[in-house]
Amino acid sequence: MARYTDSVCRLCRREGVKLFLKGDRCFKEKCAIDRRAYIPGQHGQSRRPKKPSDYQVQLREKQKIKRMYGMLEKQFRNLYEKAAKRPGITGHNLMAMLETRLDSVVYRLGFAKSRAQARQLVNHGHVKVNGRKVDISSYAVRVGEQITVKDKARENAYVAEAMESVLGRGLPAWLKVEPATFTGHMAQWPERDQIEQEVNEQLVVELYSR
Repeated sequence: MARYTDSVCRLCRREGVKLFLKGDRCFKEKCAIDRRAYIPGQHGQSRRPKKPSDYQVQLREKQKIKRMYGMLEKQFRNLYEKAAKRPGITGHNLMAMLETRLDSVVYRLGFAKSRAQARQLVNHGHVKVNGRKVDISSYAVRVGEQITVKDKARENAYVAEAMESVLGRGLPAWLKVEPATFTGHMAQWPERDQIEQEVNEQLVVELYSR
């Protein structure tokens, strides 16, 4: 399966905002976008800002959301089409479906410092859903399902540090976690105001509706 293998800090600089792809590093002074707040490339600093077209604004917002959740175009478009078929507001459905992917839930529960690390935990078979191993990061978690990290993975220092970090930042209202047993579950389907992502998903709807 194709995946992005270049520096993820370049993605943040290209979008001009922090996408929080590097875990704790994004909160420190070493964050690339704090040190070099211009788009990557040889002429990044010398490019003159131009007024973007409506299409360009929509495209950049789509790229920002897609990169934030670590998805490629085909996978993201398929998820959008599923969101459009659900009852309710398409943009809100899209954000909720992105947040309830297994890798994103593992990250939000504090079992990993970033979505990339959460995806690795899942893909390597260290995560159970309702007591059964699930190694598909795009698995759609349902309300009430129990997410558990295997005993062997709990011994990993990165997992322990991630749990400490999320307890300091706070947990989304739609998730519940038991830090002592590295177990959590989705208490409810996330509402849009419970998803703390500074994005405008309506621009994605407008882009795909062209």
